[in-house]
Amino acid sequence: MDATMHAARFTTAYWCVLIAALLPMACALLAKAGAFRPSDNAAPRAWLDRQTGWRARAHAAQANSFEALPFFIGAVVIAHQLGARQTLVDRLALAFVLLRLGFIALYVADRPTLRSLVWCAGLFVNIAILFAGYR
Repeated sequence: MDATMHAARFTTAYWCVLIAALLPMACALLAKAGAFRPSDNAAPRAWLDRQTGWRARAHAAQANSFEALPFFIGAVVIAHQLGARQTLVDRLALAFVLLRLGFIALYVADRPTLRSLVWCAGLFVNIAILFAGYR
């Protein structure tokens, strides 16, 4: 290996990106669990749009998880590019994923105030990731 090259590694923060990218699909599976039939697969979005109660909230959590994803990915990549302390970025990324899991659980459980507080905490963690490498 050339002395000027460095070995890249898949950091904990990058693993968190993968987990965050899978969360919307987990929400969709949750919304469909036990009620979605093979015949519903002809129009799965229409089926989801007709749901009520916790299934509708799981579907809404799916949409919100997709919405949160680009900022998180961008923040992690930017932090890495800026040479942020890896341990800090990893811990913040883990916190973000845990907050997203809590957000989803609170959304499905119909706890809107606490859910919004957890969403705000996730946003602040994401901002912290973004600026972790700022000098």
